[in-house]
Amino acid sequence: MSVTVWIILAAAVATYLTRVGGHLVLSRFDTVHPRVEAALNAVPAAVLTTLVAPSMLTAGPAEWAALIVAAIVALRGGLMSMFLAGTAVLIVLRQFAS
Repeated sequence: MSVTVWIILAAAVATYLTRVGGHLVLSRFDTVHPRVEAALNAVPAAVLTTLVAPSMLTAGPAEWAALIVAAIVALRGGLMSMFLAGTAVLIVLRQFAS
């Protein structure tokens, strides 16, 4: 097997063990402390920020336009419409503006 396949398999195992480990730890408690619950609820926003922030620092005009459109659509629409609008703007601007 190639090195890439081994890396993918190792990442899959690490992801699985992390998820199972978290479930096993939390299942030992009858109730979850409100602070722990608040921290767990903040994880998706933190992950999204770590994915978007680096791109914003190196973004060009097409990426900025897509981010702005996605932000505007997010105020009124749902998650799927935000992703579709941002992706459509990015594809169109990268295809025809460059």
